[in-house]
Amino acid sequence: MIGLYLDPPEKALVLCCDEKSQYQALERTQVCLPLAPKRPRTMTHDYKRHGTVTLFAALNALEGTLIARTETRHIHVEWLRFLKQIDRETPMDLDIHLIQDN
Repeated sequence: MIGLYLDPPEKALVLCCDEKSQYQALERTQVCLPLAPKRPRTMTHDYKRHGTVTLFAALNALEGTLIARTETRHIHVEWLRFLKQIDRETPMDLDIHLIQDN
C-alpha cells in the first residue's frame, strides 16, 4: 500500500479516502486569543452545539493535498456525492485509484 502511495502508476492519482460520521459541530462562544510571547493560545471552555456532521476526506499523500466535504447525513447518497466531487476536482487525464477503509 505504501508503495502505491509513494510511487503511483504513470498517469494515475492515488487517494486515501475515509469518512468520519457523528462529528460534533461545535462553535466556541468567544474568539480564541492568538499565541503571544510566553502565552499559549487560549480558548473558552464553553461552546454552542450545532448537531453532528459527517466528514468525507480524500488525501493525496504524495502531494499533501486534501479534498473534503461535510454532509448532514451519512448514507450512500452523500458518499456518491463525494465521489463525484473527487471526479470534478482531479485532472481528467489521470486514472484515479481510491484506497478506502471498510
